[in-house]
This record gives sequence, structure tokens and C-alpha cells, in this order.
Amino acid sequence: MARIAVIGAGMGAMATAARLAVAGHQVTVYERGTTYGGAVGRHTRDGFAFDTGPGLLHLPAVYRDLFVKTGKRPLEDLVDMVQLDPALRHVIGDTSVTLPGASRGGVAAALDEAFGKGAGERWNAVLGRARDTWDATRRPLLEEPLRPDWQVLGRDPYPAVRGSGLLRRRTPSLAEVAARELGGGRLGELLCGRVRAYGLDPDAAPASAAALPYMEQTFGSWYVRGGMRELATALYERCLERKVTFAFATPVREVLARGGKAAGVLLGDGTEAAADSVVCGMDPRRLPAKSVSWPHGGAPARGDGVPGRLTLLLALRGARPADTVHRTLVHSPGLDVTVLRPDDPATRPDADHEAVTVTAVCGPAGGAPVPDPEELLDLAARAVPRLRERLLWLEVRTPADVEAATGALGGSVPPPALAGNGGRLLYPANATALPGLYLAGGWAHPGGGLAHAGMTGALVAGLIVEGAGFRGSQ
Repeated sequence: MARIAVIGAGMGAMATAARLAVAGHQVTVYERGTTYGGAVGRHTRDGFAFDTGPGLLHLPAVYRDLFVKTGKRPLEDLVDMVQLDPALRHVIGDTSVTLPGASRGGVAAALDEAFGKGAGERWNAVLGRARDTWDATRRPLLEEPLRPDWQVLGRDPYPAVRGSGLLRRRTPSLAEVAARELGGGRLGELLCGRVRAYGLDPDAAPASAAALPYMEQTFGSWYVRGGMRELATALYERCLERKVTFAFATPVREVLARGGKAAGVLLGDGTEAAADSVVCGMDPRRLPAKSVSWPHGGAPARGDGVPGRLTLLLALRGARPADTVHRTLVHSPGLDVTVLRPDDPATRPDADHEAVTVTAVCGPAGGAPVPDPEELLDLAARAVPRLRERLLWLEVRTPADVEAATGALGGSVPPPALAGNGGRLLYPANATALPGLYLAGGWAHPGGGLAHAGMTGALVAGLIVEGAGFRGSQ
């Protein structure tokens, strides 16, 4: 039985802790804050409740597997998880199109009605090529530790169509795919807006980013009743069942190294906690640079190239209309907003009120300014009729608030890893240059998002339990 010190109580860190504990190790989690969950937070006021981080889950199989592997009770016994249908409404100018959940044919029919005959066929053809990208990269990008020859993931596997003008020495960007293969316009904007919601710039993102909307359309978008915080609570309680120890309000100042390997952590009060292995679940940019190797040669600086989020928490008077769509993406030049309107009694004081969350990707710290909340309200009003007259109050959460809550530098929110762009969208390997020090969570391979953070738990636990020869689950 080895002693494992885990820094942070975010989702990736807890997923790692649970898997290591069930393997028989003694695991202690040190969290600088007073609670668990990291970015998966909850804010309550006057009977309203809001998710302050991710509001939806993609690839729920990641957490189903985690709970199957760490205890007797499956995930479905612990949380009420529902698939969105409709999955998403797009509002672009004076056009609104509502897409059904996980239905290729239904999506094609909706797009034909909104944009003309053939639009659905073009969309599904692009997502078919995105499926080829997904199939080519799923295992090395998501299910295996980052390969030593990670450069193979620096090449974009998206199979551009012959005659599209995209087959050339320089691989196309996602924006070029949208222009050439979808004809640009509002149909192309559907693809670009979906990727911008992850914090990626379609003009710079590789064509492989099309795998993200493919993932959503194929595997669906899921909501946990009571809010995504319920998923964090279920994972925390699973850790407690497996005898994981949590030390809250206990910051870690330093990873201790002795004899050329990690030997424990130095706590904020000067106490040393010895360990045989250390798992870092926080932003690795806070670690000494020499201990973390970034695939493309250097970590982004404070917020450099990694945007954050501006979020408005809206308390509305009046009942949620029966035909309301849970998730709406409002497209606007220079600024898109995602509007979440869950049909969940746990989010509101009674049926005569509604809790709405509005989120916009904003530029990294030191880059583009944080948008004016009034501008977000104006855009959200295109998804929520009579928004301003229904508004009781709002609260604003800026990237600075995200940094204070999660420790991510500049409040930046990492997108999932992608193949292409010479590896610039990859993350540090889970095993670091310092033996015995491992990385978990959204800032490690395979990147950000609830599902991807959960994947790090299987990867890090496999590396610690089975050693450097671990190659992922079969």
C-alpha cells in the first residue's frame, strides 16, 4: 500500500483518488478551499440555485465507468441524469433552428427546414468526416497516456474532401471547413459557433475540432437534476466510501522532491506530508516549469491563448414556458452567448420563477476585455422573451472570480485536447519529468471538460498502479 498525496479536490483529482483508493492505496486529498468539486460549483440565493461551472455533461460513459470500477452502486443509482432533447437551439440573426438530441436524421431535417434542402446532408457529411477524425484519434488522444512520440497527434486527421480546395500542404482550419464544405453563411456559423463555445477560435483551430460537435450529436448532452454539483457530490461521497481522506482549507506550497523523485508535499503551515507519489490536480502552470513538459515546447503564460468565461446568474419572475429549450446558443459577431434554462424544480423557489444561466467566452487575461454584462443581457433576451421585465436580480461571475474559486491562472478554462496544429492543443502528459509526480484534471492530458477531466483519473491511476508500461484500458 502506497501513500498518495493529491493536490486539489476537483473532478479529475477526485476521480484519481477514488480509483487509487480502490486499488488499495492510502490517499489524502489536500484542498486549499473549503469544499470539493473545483470548477463544478453551486451558487444559491433566495431559493434560486445555479451551476457556476459546466452546466452539461458530454460522454457520460466516463463517469459510469468510474462508478462501476470504484464501488457497488452505479452512477444512475446516485444521480438522476437526463439526456437533453431538444439538444440545442441556435439563434443566428432572424433565424432560429432547434436540433433534436442524438438524431442524425432529425438534425438533417431541422437544418433543411431552416436553411434549405441539402443543408442537412452537407452538415452530416462534415460530421461523418469528423467521425473519421474521432475514430482515428479517440484512443491515443483520450484513452491512452500521451505517447512519447506525441508528434503523431500534431498532424490533423480530418479527411478534407477532394475538390474542396482544402487538400494542400497546410491543413485547413475549422473556419475553412465551414466555408468550403458547408458553404459558409449561417450553416457554416453553426459549426464555428459550436466550437467557439469551447473557447476555441475557428480561424486558428484545426479541422479536427469538428469532432466536438460530432461528439455532442452522437453521444448527446446530459444534465444532472439538482445541478451538476450533484455529480461532484456523488464522486466526493464515493471517495469517502473508499476511505479517501480530505484536508480542506489546506493549501499546498510545494511538491517535495528527494532522491530525484517526488516525496510528498509542503503544506501552507510549513508541515511536510510524506508520500510515495503526488498527484497534482491544480493548474500545472503553478508548478516549477522544469517539472512539467508541455508537448509543443512551452506552457501558455498566465491566461495566454486560453480564454475564460463571463457568467450571469439570472433570477426571473414568471414560470418557465413549457416549450422552453434547455440550451440555446445565440450567435453574434464578436460575441456568442450560451443560455441554459433547466426544467428543474431544484433550481427555483417555486413554479412561478425561473433560474437562467448566461455564459460567454471572453479573451484571456491581458487580451480581449471582459464583455459588458449589459451586452450579454441583450443577446440573452433573444433566447428569453421579456427577459428584462422578468428580471428580479442578477449576479456576475468574472474570470477573476473563477481564478479565486478554482486557482486557474487568469480564470482560464481549458478546452479539450485536439489533434493537429503541431501539437499546440495538446496538454502535458500525466506522468511528469519528476518521477512520482503526476497530473490530473483539465490542465493535463487529455484536456478540459468534465468528461476529459474524469478520463485523467483512469490514466493517472493506471500509471501509478501498473507503472510506465500502462497503455490505457482495453
